[in-house]
Formats: sequence, C-alpha cells, structure tokens
Amino acid sequence: MRPSENLKKESEQMNDVFLTAGVDEAGRGPLVGSVFAAAVILPPDHNLPGLTDSKKLTEKKRDALAVQIKEQAVAWCVASANVAEIAELNILHATMLAMTRAIQGLAVKPQKVWIDGNRIPENLSIVAEAVVKGDSKIIEISAASVLAKTARDAEMYELAERYPQYGFDKHKGYGTAAHLAALAEFGALPEHRQDFAPVKMLLAQGKLFR
Repeated sequence: MRPSENLKKESEQMNDVFLTAGVDEAGRGPLVGSVFAAAVILPPDHNLPGLTDSKKLTEKKRDALAVQIKEQAVAWCVASANVAEIAELNILHATMLAMTRAIQGLAVKPQKVWIDGNRIPENLSIVAEAVVKGDSKIIEISAASVLAKTARDAEMYELAERYPQYGFDKHKGYGTAAHLAALAEFGALPEHRQDFAPVKMLLAQGKLFR
C-alpha cells in the first residue's frame, strides 16, 4: 500500500518535533495469506478515543479507527511479506521484513520507532526499541496494530470472494475446525502457507485445490 502523509507541516516545524513511530504486525499465525505490518507517526494533538490493541476492538470499531488514524497521522505505511517470502524466509523473518518495509515506507522519517514484541528488525537506520505488549501501552503501536489488522482482514475478504467455499471472511485464515475441514475437502490453495503443518501435510498427500 502506498504511504500517506496527511498532515502538511512546514519542514522547519517538523524539525522541532521529536517524531516517534509505532510498528506492529498482523497475521503471523494464520495458515493463509501475507503477513502485514504497519508503521504510524501520530501528531501530539491526535484525537483517537477508544484506540487500543486491535485485538481488543470490534471489527466495526477497528474499521472506523483505521479511517481516523489515516486522516490524522503525520505519516503511515502498511506493508506486507507474501506467501512466497514466508516460505523462503520463515514467518519470523518475513514479519521482520514486512516491518522494515513499513518503516522505510513512511513519507516522514521518525527519530525513533517503537516495535511491538521482543524483536527488532536487523539493519534499521533508525533508533528502535521493542516493547512487549506495546500495542496496549503505546498509542502509536496501537494505531499500527489497527492498520495492520484491517489491511490483513481486507486480504481475507478478497480471498473469500475468490474462494467462498473456504470461509475466509469468517475465520480470517486461522486454523479453525471449519478452515481445516475446508482444506481437507477442497485442498490447499496457492495462497496457503505451504510450510505450516496442516497445509504441509495436505500437500504431502497431493491435496491441491482444483
């Protein structure tokens, strides 16, 4: 997705502000689709009532907040690593790649980034700090969690339109009983993560979507 710089400020004003970005991911656990990451810089006077960890919000609230975040943010970027990259790198390193892309895609460069979790992508040119459960502690990370989650959900809705028999709009690609049953009946899609155990087992049995 294209980065966005929504609040137009004079460069000399920006130089007087210590800008921090929050970074979070969505989609490490599912059996299908890309892993997403978002980076967000918020202005000091942001007005985002109810913003917290995206997992604690309803889908309706997340969608509404995503619009507000994009409207108010100094800069934001959503990035991803696709299924092929997940297979090549593994899910952890693919997540770090998506985070790096999100940070590098910011139209305004922060002086520091806060990253949810306990790992930091390698070779960042910006000061970074990992914060365990940061999506509940730091507002910029909360904002990033909302953008990453809504972007990933959008991908699941797109897949649901193409493959309605799999129910991606309901389970969002996680390994639920319904998803596993659909996999067993219809086979694995190209969009499924081939190195994840349930998918790998089906592929070994030659069960591909036809």
